[in-house]
Amino acid sequence: MKKVLIIGAGFSGLTIAYKLANAGIKVKVIEERNHIGGNCFDERDQKTGINIHVYGPHIFHTDDKEVWDFVNSFAEFKPYITRIKATAKGQVYSLPVNLHTINQYYSANLSPKEAEELIASKGDQSITEPKSFEEQAIKFVGYDLYKTFFHGYPKKQWGMEPSKIPASVLKRLPVRFNYDDNYFFHKYQGIPENGYTELFYNILNSNDNIEIEFSRSISRNDIDAMLKENFDHVFFTGATDKFYGYRHGRLEYRTLKFEKFYDKGDYQGCAVMSYCDENIPFTRITEHKFFTPWEKHNDTVYYKEYSSLCGKDDTPYYPVRHVNGDQMWNSYEEIISKEKNITFVGRLATYRYMDMDVCIREAINISNEFIRQYNL
Repeated sequence: MKKVLIIGAGFSGLTIAYKLANAGIKVKVIEERNHIGGNCFDERDQKTGINIHVYGPHIFHTDDKEVWDFVNSFAEFKPYITRIKATAKGQVYSLPVNLHTINQYYSANLSPKEAEELIASKGDQSITEPKSFEEQAIKFVGYDLYKTFFHGYPKKQWGMEPSKIPASVLKRLPVRFNYDDNYFFHKYQGIPENGYTELFYNILNSNDNIEIEFSRSISRNDIDAMLKENFDHVFFTGATDKFYGYRHGRLEYRTLKFEKFYDKGDYQGCAVMSYCDENIPFTRITEHKFFTPWEKHNDTVYYKEYSSLCGKDDTPYYPVRHVNGDQMWNSYEEIISKEKNITFVGRLATYRYMDMDVCIREAINISNEFIRQYNL
């Protein structure tokens, strides 16, 4: 075998690089940006010393022990429980919806059983198989809580009516009839003590079989030429429509814009404050000192986060799926299925909304299968 080429130095690309390098395969990683880690890249703010998640917060959470052990082999993860606060109609609530949220919203003092009965009475049980975000919310929490927490926010985040968003998006959010305000329900949760960037460099430097090149954009023609000359296989983690020169049009991605502010002391007193009301243009405010509670900082830095349709010069963050299907993506999938020496992997390349642990799990599985075929 000559070498393997990997396009993209995020979790998917570097996981594959590590697995293949450990199997004795020479790997080259090419990254379009001037830094490692993709959208998980973080760095110290020069003014405050606070570690900033440059492309928005990333909290690692999983039930997959192998994935958890994998990331912990490259960085020490500190326990971190995500507790989201939400401003809606002039009040601050805890999310996900839990017993405190329900009692606060209805000005009640309900027990868990009473709250469950109330929410069941509010939900629309005639919706047997929710297809949209809206149907999913109304079925499980009723119209009142839907309009307060789950109507305006997704319209801002996804740029469409909740009735057009697939129900799978909301299935990620639990409803609890106790006072547990842990946003996630996974067994393992944390943030690397010294940031994700250190973790990525530890993966990169773990094996001499891995080399990397930054600030280089690769076209399909470049890859074809490299496959002929120096490489036997390519793992591609970028945007598929761009890879194919937008042959079937531009896929619909969302991008994020961040407005940065400094303040003395604490600004909002929590890591994430979501803004559910549609008339507030930003989706949330993130105060990054609260992502590293083991550190002490006198001042603070926070960001207002805005979601919009991804333009040709914007950074794509996540794909937009539709209730009625995605014909354009189906056309690209058909082309992908005919590729011989190129594997598409990761959130952008497979046009799916995926958490970090899922990206790593799929990268591990793909690597193991590739190594198995390689050793035949």
